[in-house]
Amino acid sequence: MRQGLGVLGVAIRAEKPIFAAAVLSSALYGLMTVAAAWALGWATDHVVLPAFENGRITTGALAFGALLILGVSLLKALGVAGRRYFAGVMQYRMQARSRRDVTRQYLRLPLAWHHRHPTGQLLSNAGSDVEAAWAPLAPLPMAVGVVVMLVTAAVAMVITDPILALVGFLVFPAIAVLNLVYQRRLNPLATRAQQLRAEVSEIAHESFDGALVVKTLGREDEETARFLAKAHELRDANIAVGRVRGLFDPVLEALPTLGVLAVLLIGVMRLESGAIGSGVLVQVAYLFTLLAFPIRALGWVLAELPRAVVGYGRIRAVLDATGSMEHGAVELTGADPARLEVRDLGYAYGGGDGDGDDDFPVLHDVSLEVAPGRTVALVGPTGSGKSTLAQTFVRLVDPARGTVLLDGTDLREVTRGGVSDAVALVPQQTFLFDDTVRGNVTLGLPVGDEDVWAALRLAQAEGFVSALPSGLDTKVGERGTSLSGGQRQRIALARALVRRPRLLVLDDATSSVDPQVEARILYGLRDAAQASTVVVIAYRMATIALADEVVYLEHGRVVDRGGHAELLARCAGYRNLVTAYERQEAEREALDAEQEEEVSA
Repeated sequence: MRQGLGVLGVAIRAEKPIFAAAVLSSALYGLMTVAAAWALGWATDHVVLPAFENGRITTGALAFGALLILGVSLLKALGVAGRRYFAGVMQYRMQARSRRDVTRQYLRLPLAWHHRHPTGQLLSNAGSDVEAAWAPLAPLPMAVGVVVMLVTAAVAMVITDPILALVGFLVFPAIAVLNLVYQRRLNPLATRAQQLRAEVSEIAHESFDGALVVKTLGREDEETARFLAKAHELRDANIAVGRVRGLFDPVLEALPTLGVLAVLLIGVMRLESGAIGSGVLVQVAYLFTLLAFPIRALGWVLAELPRAVVGYGRIRAVLDATGSMEHGAVELTGADPARLEVRDLGYAYGGGDGDGDDDFPVLHDVSLEVAPGRTVALVGPTGSGKSTLAQTFVRLVDPARGTVLLDGTDLREVTRGGVSDAVALVPQQTFLFDDTVRGNVTLGLPVGDEDVWAALRLAQAEGFVSALPSGLDTKVGERGTSLSGGQRQRIALARALVRRPRLLVLDDATSSVDPQVEARILYGLRDAAQASTVVVIAYRMATIALADEVVYLEHGRVVDRGGHAELLARCAGYRNLVTAYERQEAEREALDAEQEEEVSA
């Protein structure tokens, strides 16, 4: 209960004017509801009973009674309209604010944090958890407002007849006990249901994201079964929640009704003894029937509090996350190609330094230096740590040991956003948004079409973009499905180039591009008016040969470095790796020749 009230307090502090308007409207409704009881009592004593006793009624009394009831009803309707409107505004404003906060936090948190949290869970945090956290806001103003009605009605009953009021008030301790049992039973069930929502979302996201794999390998039935099993768990968890709520709601409804019956029983006895009149009994009975509604309204809030606490807790876990990535106050100035230095760098997946049981060490004591304006190729077998090393260059992840420096400045000392202003990474997995070519290149950067075309020209994409139906305004489809793999890579390269980076990191970013086009891209980067220091992760010998220097990695360590010809001559591992393709082609040609000779013979 304390945690739930704390969650509601967050919303109240954030939306004070709207909450005040909702509560005032609800209070007006509550006061007019109590006033309706007084109006009925007055009408009973001055209109209904005289009509039975005298057989007639005055026009003035009838008109006053009708206007009294009508006026109370209109004010009550105004309170209902205001309460519902402002409550809805408050709820949806808090949901929108939380979703914006969560999304901004996702963008701020480092890639290492995202590696530890499944995408489905992140979607659930911004979706169902936000809805659960602020679900009590819809009935909250009503509950607060009807407290006014509850207090007013209680005072009115005490003033009218203390004995009947005491009989009715016996129901409140029972409600308190009921709510305590309900909260304790529902909270763990609601926690489990929210977690399962995240897991179902995670499986659905994986299936959609891997639709090509599922379809091509015929795994539809297996994916359906995997989703079905988790969906059934969620169904059972929701049923368990609904079962508890289904038991709580009717009992909560029944308690005020039992109180009304007790009031009527004692009231009739007091009426027969002459202790009270008929109007008093009608008024007290009606007042107590009104208590059922505020109790029900409070029950709606109480019923949503466990889910709200769970949802808000999951949201706060995201908003309070730091990701262990701090920023400094140093600004990276200048427009010339940057100098990159790496000193004794170590990195392990799992968040540790590589010595823990759950850590997966990838890089060990890596040191290298790239002079301004130079092109360096990072070469190594699969799993040697090339992509992870590239991520440290742009500070997507921080090394567990060692430093990465740009122009002598540790990247951890640079201001937030300073690294992305000076460094650009084109990853091996190209992602395009469902937007135009222009939108995918600029991503909101305020640059003109001339700069966009210049970047496309440098990325060797000008030709095919010009041939598109609407040029820069052509929609590329979700993930760029209307383009080939090589075209998507060149659009992604232009996206980096339009920002004029001082350091450009290409993580196998031209693997789907024709070798001749790739050579033109690299030559163009070297000869561009706004040159960059370039680090390229490559496998093709033709690409590697274009670099000024080659750094060869094995098992997360720098094994050798130097010119392409030098490494071919002295490094067996490098030679075997870069000549593997040529050897395979030679072996295939020899095998074809042998088969032809056998056929001829």
